[in-house]
Amino acid sequence: MNDAQRDIRPDDGAPARRHRLAVIGAGVMGTGITTLALGRDVDVILVDVSEELLDKARDAVTGQLRLARMMGKLPREGATGDLVTTTRIADVADATAVVEAVTELAPLKAKVLAEVSAAVAPGTLLISNTSAVPIDEQADAVVRPEDLVGIHFMNPPYLIGTAELIRGPRSGDAAVEAARELLDALGQHGVLVGDGPGFVINRILQRMINEAARIVAEGIADPESVDAAFEGCLGHTTGPLATADLIGLDNVVDSLRVLHERTGDAGYEPCALLLDKVAAGDHGRKTGRGFFAYGGTS
Repeated sequence: MNDAQRDIRPDDGAPARRHRLAVIGAGVMGTGITTLALGRDVDVILVDVSEELLDKARDAVTGQLRLARMMGKLPREGATGDLVTTTRIADVADATAVVEAVTELAPLKAKVLAEVSAAVAPGTLLISNTSAVPIDEQADAVVRPEDLVGIHFMNPPYLIGTAELIRGPRSGDAAVEAARELLDALGQHGVLVGDGPGFVINRILQRMINEAARIVAEGIADPESVDAAFEGCLGHTTGPLATADLIGLDNVVDSLRVLHERTGDAGYEPCALLLDKVAAGDHGRKTGRGFFAYGGTS
């Protein structure tokens, strides 16, 4: 492949530097973002705490790339980005952008972002792939708050082509523009929104999931009926409870807790049925069972 093919070119036709994206966290979202990037010929360095997790992530990415290409969601022909895995955050020092994609626990995100911001050069784009934690709250942990933005990728990002681009109060113009450029390179449409718990999507979605779970717990309707009503009456492609299973019920509970703690709104307090399912290990698609059964662990 020649340099011209590997360059990302903005609208004015001038060559841009080639992205090398670092992704911190090889879970569901980390592997999904990695799949998206590799399928768009963006190199990725994927970081997690153990080689075992990284080996599993490589297998997951291989399968996801195959699926996305088969469905026409990623280019079927053309180059694939290079993937490097590591357990050392220090190895991301030469990345052009870093995505934090760890569990939705604010102290853990802050710890990771602090380590990353100390490892990279000034002006390197820092991205939190958070679903609920405000960006300005996380900016307290980084060396240069102006380099930090949020991008809330949907799950799975290689199939859903729109993401929330969150500008925090301290996010700089250069970081927001760099985030837009990265999203363009990934074939994503970024919807620019302001900061706050849950932003737009999860401020609405997580409460809807919580209420849907309460309806099931109260015996008003079973999960199939709840989702059928949303699909048939409102035209939703997927009902709230199947969506919750896709997100992961453990992640739903984490996001609800963030929203409840930061808004004080009792509607975000995770309902007992969600808590019971998480405690039982029924986390949704990734464990094979949530509100629905999926034929074994995936």
